[in-house]
Amino acid sequence: MLGQHNINKIAFVGNYLPRQCGIATFTYDLYNSVSEQHPHAETFVAAITDRGQKFDYPPEVRFEIIKQDIDTYQKAADFLNYNNVDVVSVQHEFGIFGGNAGSHVLALIRSLKMPVVTTLHTILPEPNPDQRRVMDELIAYSSRLVTMTEKGKKFLKEIYKAPEDKIDLIPHGIPDMPFVDPNFYKDRFGVEGKYVLLTFGLLSPGKGIEHVLKALPKVISKFPNLVYIVLGATHPNIIKEQGESYRMSLERLAHDLGIKNNVIFYNRFVDAEELKEFIGAADIYITPYLNKAQITSGTLSYSFGCGKAVISTPYWHAEELLADGRGILVPFADHEAIANEIIKLLEDETLRHSIRKRAYMLGREMVWSNIAHHYLNSFQKARRQRAIKSNGYFPVKTLSEKRMELPAFNLNHLKNLTDSTGIFQHARYTFPRFEDGYCLDDNSRAFLLTVLLDELGIADDQIYSLASSYASFINYAYNPEKRRFRNFMDFSRRWLEEVGSDDAQGRTIWALGACVGRSTKNNFKVWAHQLFNDSVNSITELTSPRAWAFALLGINDYLNKMSGDRLVLNIREVLTDKLVALYKNCADDNWKWFENILAYDNARLSQALILSGHAMNNADALNIGLESLKWLMEVQTKEKGYFRPVGSEGWYPKGGKKANFDQQPVSAYDAVSACVDAYRITGDEYWYDMAKTSFEWFLGRNDLGLPLYDPNSGGCYDALHVDRINLNQGAESTLSFLLSLAEIYRIENMIKTFESVNSFHN
Repeated sequence: MLGQHNINKIAFVGNYLPRQCGIATFTYDLYNSVSEQHPHAETFVAAITDRGQKFDYPPEVRFEIIKQDIDTYQKAADFLNYNNVDVVSVQHEFGIFGGNAGSHVLALIRSLKMPVVTTLHTILPEPNPDQRRVMDELIAYSSRLVTMTEKGKKFLKEIYKAPEDKIDLIPHGIPDMPFVDPNFYKDRFGVEGKYVLLTFGLLSPGKGIEHVLKALPKVISKFPNLVYIVLGATHPNIIKEQGESYRMSLERLAHDLGIKNNVIFYNRFVDAEELKEFIGAADIYITPYLNKAQITSGTLSYSFGCGKAVISTPYWHAEELLADGRGILVPFADHEAIANEIIKLLEDETLRHSIRKRAYMLGREMVWSNIAHHYLNSFQKARRQRAIKSNGYFPVKTLSEKRMELPAFNLNHLKNLTDSTGIFQHARYTFPRFEDGYCLDDNSRAFLLTVLLDELGIADDQIYSLASSYASFINYAYNPEKRRFRNFMDFSRRWLEEVGSDDAQGRTIWALGACVGRSTKNNFKVWAHQLFNDSVNSITELTSPRAWAFALLGINDYLNKMSGDRLVLNIREVLTDKLVALYKNCADDNWKWFENILAYDNARLSQALILSGHAMNNADALNIGLESLKWLMEVQTKEKGYFRPVGSEGWYPKGGKKANFDQQPVSAYDAVSACVDAYRITGDEYWYDMAKTSFEWFLGRNDLGLPLYDPNSGGCYDALHVDRINLNQGAESTLSFLLSLAEIYRIENMIKTFESVNSFHN
């Protein structure tokens, strides 16, 4: 019996046969062994499939997750949740999942309401930042972690700080084979009367097979009746990149060494029963891998557990498994040592059989029927721990866990800058500069902020009152004769122009579209819809790329609610094509940008293409958006490791020198916003990290180590100079901070009421 916490439904997530890879074989074997040992449970598989691939999966595969499509990971979570699965067994290796370092898998496990038991097939001692982020999340969200070696357990504890009581050490499973003489199987392959060496697995350059071939002439001189069988198809990824060039190089090497009559290449992926026969026929199994950092080898486990005499290079799994006389280790890439050890084992039959017996006896613990019980115990622990922890309630974990603490919204300075007309442009320290009057740009930004606060559920009557002032300003700014908006107004409420800048037009379209698509207030939505439709058609006549980008941000929000508006759909397509053409005409390998200069509001160009490309299923636009944004973020973070926006004292011309100062808050805001949307669409943790890094610029992670945000006033200082902060707290800078904070809150999904994040965590 499995105990009081019965497990009635088990789902397995990973690659699956007939896909040709080690993880697929492992998932298949694990599924079948658990199903056999726990026949009363309903078991099924969610298989990872590359886009465009079709596999004839067996009936237990109930759901396909497209590796590159994050939406299918989220849909898989819904499928598992709706089916009341009791536990999910995830097979993890970075390369089998989509996203940066396989981060798409996080979109699945974050949304699961049942415990997750993650088997870690790769545990890196020196992960890159993306791999480390994924591992940290996996460890946090998994109820149990399975590693197959003591080395893996050590890495989890010491490098990744995983709790020891969360780790289960379960060896790689193996088929159950009798301990028989290899001669029993040799006639099936036409090698009777010969010594047989075997290497099997998907072929790739890292397997080191060429070093065994180089060892064979010396061995064959003593044992001419020896044959070396190389069993396995070339790895599919190698086929895509190089074709069969590696296999052909091995065949040429065998020919050149004069051993072609002693080498057999079986270029195919064999099933479990046929594999057992190949293993059974082998006198010696060889794993000549070239990389020490291999925590698990399924082929080694199979051959060792089936009672083969094994010669191996000292990668981590081999060092552990072959210790205490259970096999022989040779140095990496040393064909002389390989030759000597083969000869030694063939000459000393007693030694060879004693090694075989020691391996076989330990291997009895590794047969799949036994391994299945270990996994069922792990599943049971996961269920029991979740039941104790949740007391019957399974909370959906969010990105709030292990994230930075955010300041609460302080709108005092926003209110201070706002009167019944709208928001003043500039401030002298914290008080408004009446002499500079108002502008549409800032009132549109301010109105957008109220929409985001409304969407977050933290707006109150005061915020709606502010929204009315900003909406009234926008409404009054519209010049129906010109079908354009005015921008600048003086303190006496006199317009200083008939038509404002292109950017002001685009920014206002953005705010209006956001209101239609995201506001909960019907009166605002009706007004915004009408004004949006009156003004949006003129946007294609503008020449500013930023105006196009601003407008696209609003258009995408608008179409979330008005998806059948053909006029606006056409405008989106036109503006998207304009930005794509701009990029293709300017970008090169070293300058992945739309213009010959990086100036202001840079990230908006990328963000517009990310959103439009995603919404339109336009892969070209989406890829350009992501590529250009990543390049921009590297320009602004790589040098120092923290966010360092392009300065306004000269900007950054192509082929010229980047200006480091004066750094503007609006540059941090556009980076935060663009990265938040990139993360939301791709699920790639890199973008969350970049959004966080950009936001931290406001809080003091910058060149001077000084915060731009003033928690006392609720305002934001206007710039970061080379030697000081500009102490004025104008509208653009204050709104940039507040909008950035709203974006971070949005992606954290933490705010339900108007309260600080600290109290939320407590």
